[in-house]
Amino acid sequence: MEFLSAVGILLLTMDPLGNVPSFVAVLNQVPRDQRREVVVRELCIALALMLGFLFAGTRLMALLGIQQQAITIAGGILLFLIAVEMIFPSANRRTTDPAGGDPFIVPLATPLVAGPSTLATLILLASKPGGPLRILPALLLAWGVTFVCLYFAPALARALRERGARAVERLMGMLLVMLAVQMFLNGLRDYFRPPAERISPTASMTSETSCSVSLAENGRETVVFPIASARG
Repeated sequence: MEFLSAVGILLLTMDPLGNVPSFVAVLNQVPRDQRREVVVRELCIALALMLGFLFAGTRLMALLGIQQQAITIAGGILLFLIAVEMIFPSANRRTTDPAGGDPFIVPLATPLVAGPSTLATLILLASKPGGPLRILPALLLAWGVTFVCLYFAPALARALRERGARAVERLMGMLLVMLAVQMFLNGLRDYFRPPAERISPTASMTSETSCSVSLAENGRETVVFPIASARG
């Protein structure tokens, strides 16, 4: 379930369907015979950026002395702003490269695919129990779906048209708003929780299992008596 949740969050932040019109607009400035090559190159660069933040982001936050609660709250605020912009897009949102030519790294790789919201989400997910390796399969799957959508961006643009793409993006924005609010509330809850109660779920489960005794008598119903830990 956590795997599917991570995939969903990453897909919402990458927003592949919402990026289709922007990709098509940028690729129109590229020679037709080079467009596929540019898309593959930019998506691979975006994956490299996301992998870098996935594996090095938490270490950077620890080096700066930033707590996980601050990352969660900041990530919720950032995702909320991105989601509001998806629902109510401004006229100059995600402007394309005005100079034309080959769009190297900007704006396709970043900020369209590996944008601030995606990178912040990766740092947040990697800071949870299990570390970056637990999130890596979800990232690769979400990137794979994004790759397929944007590789065939011209065909999707013709199928969805402008109104269809806008409707899908607004729907994804609504889902992202709810995720952002939940992330913000989780950060506040963890921040105001007493330090003694900030125990990881695995440690809590192990403690409860090791501090309980089951008594059964003559095949009757089992009764579990919790025992306080002697450590204090």
